[in-house]
Amino acid sequence: MEDVVSTTVSGMTCMSCVGRVEEALNSLNGAYNIDVKLESGNVSFQGVSLEKAEQAIVSLGYSIGVPGELNNIKDDFNWRDRSVWKQSAHNTKWCLVGCSIGDFGTIAAFQFIPYLDALGWHDMSIMFLAMFNGIMTSIALETFILIKQMGGIREAFRVAIGMSLISMIAMESSMNATDLLIMGSPTLTWWVIPIMLLVGFLTPWPYNYWRLKKYGISCH
Repeated sequence: MEDVVSTTVSGMTCMSCVGRVEEALNSLNGAYNIDVKLESGNVSFQGVSLEKAEQAIVSLGYSIGVPGELNNIKDDFNWRDRSVWKQSAHNTKWCLVGCSIGDFGTIAAFQFIPYLDALGWHDMSIMFLAMFNGIMTSIALETFILIKQMGGIREAFRVAIGMSLISMIAMESSMNATDLLIMGSPTLTWWVIPIMLLVGFLTPWPYNYWRLKKYGISCH
């Protein structure tokens, strides 16, 4: 029996990434017993050389090495990696979807439900509640998406709460600040929502790029 060969891959952010790496290794003639771990980045296999396997993985846009050790040299970091911009945009998009559900839902509730409006909540109180609910729905959505992939709700929730809180707070703050500046109060209209979404996407995107590029850690 051939020895088990292993390496560490940086840049995998979800189970889809795991599937891509597995598919690339399976396409190599003779490869078998392939095992890809998302959290640790560890990849093991038999039947092919380490060099061939790493070439196949790198061709997908991932890096070889322990996350967090790939960019110890300051000059290694740059803002010109299109693949990382694309991946971080995808991650930011999903975070925006989850955050918007709770955020917009809260604002709409106080806007259209007379009972809640009659409570006389201050605008800033509504904004903070909207931000909190947005973060909660983002975690809930991520948990739901990961249940099948992670093999159960407990593991899915554990991964979901590991999302970047900084990214979500920046997103929520910018969306609600935009709404307040334009409308003067927590109010949703058909034309302010796209502006809020755009600002909410652009604000944390550079941070998410930096986090993924420098440390190999996804926001979502």
